[in-house]
Amino acid sequence: MTDPVVLTGADLTVGDVEAVARRGADAILDPAAKARMVASRAVVERLLDEGAVVYGVTTGFGFLADRSIDRADAERLQENLLVSHAAGVGEPLPREVVRAMLLLRANTLALGFSGARPIVAERLLDFLRLGIHPVVPAQGSVGASGDLAPLAHLALPLIGRGQVELGGQVVPALIALRETGLEPLVLGAKEGLAILNGTQLMSALGALVAGDSARLMATASVAAAMSVEALLGTDVAFSAALQAARPHPGQVTVAAELRWLLRDSSLQQSHHATAHKVQDPYSLRCVPQVHGAVRDALDYLGGVLAVEMNAATDNPLIFPDGGVADASARATGGGLVISGGNFHGEPIALALDFAKLAISELGSISERRTALLVDPNLSCGLPAFLASNAGLDSGYMVLQYTAAALASENKSLVHPASADSIPTSANQEDHVSMGPIAGRQARQIVEHVERIIAIELVCAARALDLRLELVPGAVPGAGVAAAHAAIREVVRPWDGDREPGPDLEAATKLVHDGALAALALPS
Repeated sequence: MTDPVVLTGADLTVGDVEAVARRGADAILDPAAKARMVASRAVVERLLDEGAVVYGVTTGFGFLADRSIDRADAERLQENLLVSHAAGVGEPLPREVVRAMLLLRANTLALGFSGARPIVAERLLDFLRLGIHPVVPAQGSVGASGDLAPLAHLALPLIGRGQVELGGQVVPALIALRETGLEPLVLGAKEGLAILNGTQLMSALGALVAGDSARLMATASVAAAMSVEALLGTDVAFSAALQAARPHPGQVTVAAELRWLLRDSSLQQSHHATAHKVQDPYSLRCVPQVHGAVRDALDYLGGVLAVEMNAATDNPLIFPDGGVADASARATGGGLVISGGNFHGEPIALALDFAKLAISELGSISERRTALLVDPNLSCGLPAFLASNAGLDSGYMVLQYTAAALASENKSLVHPASADSIPTSANQEDHVSMGPIAGRQARQIVEHVERIIAIELVCAARALDLRLELVPGAVPGAGVAAAHAAIREVVRPWDGDREPGPDLEAATKLVHDGALAALALPS
């Protein structure tokens, strides 16, 4: 078991999210975070005692913000908020996304700007610890006043409402609470709103996409290097001097990965002095430039996530120590309450749309390398479709079809979701980000590109087998050889046409799990 992730509100990482969401790590609340939450809650209680008019505390929500709410109805207001906003539809989100949302929501509460009691964050963490996973429909958020509908579904089980998955079974939340020894919470003023306002669906999707993409990037370098070897491509285009003349960070990094993977290659040396090709096709020669640009785009997503996952994204925000006084803030009892728009998903929506386009390009160039591998006119002497008995056998002909289909589908998915906006809440929320749509599309694109890269790896491994037969005694680069051996552990050599599905699934698992990614990292 890994050590629990300690939530301070300030330093959660993508690695922490993956540990909790995917590997079942626990999370606990930092004692200093509890103290901040207690101080923030005291401000809310003072507001109630004063009878102050504060959005979401003593008023309705959205367009109904001008409706005052009696203190006696404060608890009922929060329950009504959760119930009415749980209007999501569609397939339930995967368990790992729900777990990431629980963690991220608890982390933003830990900052102490939301006015919620520590028990609210601790109960979210109880759900993680006990495997109580709210059923959250995937569709329904426009990503502006936070991910309202998904977060409402996430929060309903706190009060014993809604559905959860427990031990592989979907059951009413109240039953799950009883079975695990928990009591339903009674939410106080502001606490329902503190859970609902925020970008935790967008951020959860983004964090998991970022984790997957980091492994995918490195694995794509491995696949490209294997294709370079199999196609008698040259490593000259990956030289450090060339990259230094145009030193984009990603380009420099990818070229270094390729040089590392191709190190000690006698196969490279066997054709360096020959004129079999003046220059390689772009899908080989320009791997540092294309893969590198993808890496830089994904680094941008990572930077946005580092801020967003550790940010206060609900409304209004409570500043117990006064914060920075200005004319727009309401001072009360030594604290400030500021109503604003930190819940708007535009920063993460734009970053996710950028990541979609970048990841799609990684698949696009990989499909082109697969096309080179199976085309006898372009593969430098390899048989058609890598089949020893082409004609009787079709070889890997249709694997390239599948890669092409996935790459083409990605072209539709990369349309920027954030380019759209439809007003909600009677035009009170008149510009929205559509970030959750971008997040779900990014996740789908990652899955497609994992399969495209897996197809390249299967084809490149077969092509390398053939190439080494044609160049007796030659050995590929050390990194390529290690990757080839890893593939052969799960995909047996081609020995005639067979159903490719099991091979592709095995190779896709290698890609998704990151089993080849470490090979690209210079030691």
